[in-house]
Amino acid sequence: MLSIAGSLLGLVRDQSLARLFGAGSDTDAFLVAWTVPEIAATLLIEDGLAIALIPAFSVALARRARGVPGDPVRELVRATLPRLCLAFAAVAALVAAGAPYMVRALAPGLADPRLAVDCTRLTALSLLAFGLAGYCSAALRAHRRFFAPAAIYVAYNTGIVATMFLLGGEWGVRSAAAGVAVGGCLMVVVQLPSLWRQLASPVPAPAATGPDAGERPVRLALIAAVLLFALCRQSQVLVERFLASSLPAGAISHLNYAQKVAQIPMTLSLMVCTVTFPVVARALADGDTARARARVERDLVLASCVVLLGMCAVMACAPQMIGLLFEQGAFTAADTAATADVMRVYALGLLGQTLVGALVRCYFSAGRPSWYPVGVMTAGVVATSLIGAVAVGRWGVAGIAAANAFGITLTAVLLLTGLREAGRGNPTGVALGIRKVLAGLGRPVLASVLAVAAGTFAASRFASPVAALAAGCAAVAAVFVPLALSVLGADRSASALRSVRTVTRRLTHGRFR
Repeated sequence: MLSIAGSLLGLVRDQSLARLFGAGSDTDAFLVAWTVPEIAATLLIEDGLAIALIPAFSVALARRARGVPGDPVRELVRATLPRLCLAFAAVAALVAAGAPYMVRALAPGLADPRLAVDCTRLTALSLLAFGLAGYCSAALRAHRRFFAPAAIYVAYNTGIVATMFLLGGEWGVRSAAAGVAVGGCLMVVVQLPSLWRQLASPVPAPAATGPDAGERPVRLALIAAVLLFALCRQSQVLVERFLASSLPAGAISHLNYAQKVAQIPMTLSLMVCTVTFPVVARALADGDTARARARVERDLVLASCVVLLGMCAVMACAPQMIGLLFEQGAFTAADTAATADVMRVYALGLLGQTLVGALVRCYFSAGRPSWYPVGVMTAGVVATSLIGAVAVGRWGVAGIAAANAFGITLTAVLLLTGLREAGRGNPTGVALGIRKVLAGLGRPVLASVLAVAAGTFAASRFASPVAALAAGCAAVAAVFVPLALSVLGADRSASALRSVRTVTRRLTHGRFR
C-alpha cells in the first residue's frame, strides 16, 4: 500500500509542478536538472545498487543461518558502507562543480541554461542521500523487511511538494530542486530505525559446520556491471531530453508528464519483482535453482498482465487522464492535448520496460557479474538515439517517445533470448523456458489490442472527462481481464494468483519494522 501511496504522491508532485510552473521554459530547465536525481534513483535505489547488494546480503544471511562464527551481515556493512559513502559524496561534489558543463551537454538548446545550472547544483545534494537510501533499502529487503523501503517515495514526494509550496513564491522552480534534496534526506530518515534494529539484533549462536565455501564478497566487477547497465538504461532519458531541447519550449515538460503518468502501471507491475527478488536471490544462495526458475516465470506472467492492463487504460483514456490530473493553473488545454498524444505513443513501450526490469534480475540474482545485459541495453540506447534523431524532425516529441518504445522493446527481446543459455554451464543467471514464457506473454498482448479498442470507443461516448475515464477503464477491464485469464489457462492463472497472495501477504502481514 505504501508503494501505491508513493506513486499517488508522485502524481500529486507532478500536479503541483504543473499547477505552479506550467509546461514552459522554467519547467524545462528544472527537468533537465532533475535528470541527475532520476539517474541516481535508478543507479542507487532501484535497479543498480539493489541488484548488486541484495544477493550479497542474502549470502551473508544464509551464512549467518548456518552458524558461521561472527556476524557476516555486520562484516559486510563494515566492509562496504564507509567506502560507498565516500564515493557518493565525491560524486555529489563533482556534479555540483561541473553543473554548467553538464547542462550544456544535456540540453544545448535550452532557453535559460543559468536556471538549469542552479537547479542542478541543488539537486546534486540529493546524491549522497540517494546512495544511503538505496543501501538501507537493499539491506532491509534482503532481511524481508519491506515496510520502510516501501515508504521512501512517500517521504521523497512529500518533501518535494512541501518545499515547492513553501518556497515556490520566492524561489520559483528552484524550490522544486531544493525539494528533491529535502526529499532525499527524508528517504534515509524513514529507513534508519528499521535498519538499526536489524543490525543490532542478537546474532544466532554459532553451530558446528564444515568449511564455509559459501562466502562471496561484493565484487567490483559485479557492481560495475550492474551500475553500467542501470546507467545505460537511464541514458534513454538523456537522449530524450537532448533531442527535445531543440524543440519549442514545453516539449521536455510534455514528455516528462506523459512518462510519469504512463509509468505508473510499470511501477505497480514491478512491485511483484521487487518483493520476490530477495526470494530468488536466497533460493540461488541455497542452491535451489528450480525454485528460483519457477518464481521468475510466474512473476513474468503476472507482471506482464498488470502492465498490459494499465497500458490499455492509458492508451484508451489518455486525454481524460491528463486533463483531470494537470489541466489547471499554468497548465493549459493545449498542454493537455500535446501530453496525451505523447503518452499514447510512450505507452507502447511499457511492456518492454517491465520485462527489462524483471529479466535483468535473473542475470544478477546469483551475485555474479554478467556483461550481457550491458551490451543489449547499449544496443537499445543506440536504437533509441538513431530512430529519435530521424523522427524528431517530422513528429517532434511523439517521434522521441516512439524511439524510446522501440529501443526498450528491443532490449527486452534480447534479454529474454539471452536467458536461453543461462543454465548451460553459465552460473550468472536463472535459466528460463523461453517458449513457455513467450506463450504466456503473446496471448495477453493480443487481448490488450481488443481492450484498447473497446476502451477508446467507450470513452468517446461521453463528453464529461470523469464519465469518459470511468467508462473507458471499465470497458478495458471488462475485455482484458476475462480474455487474459482465459488464454492463460487454469494452471497459469493459479500461479499468478499465488504470486499475488505472496506479494499481498508480505505487504500487509509481513514482518514489517
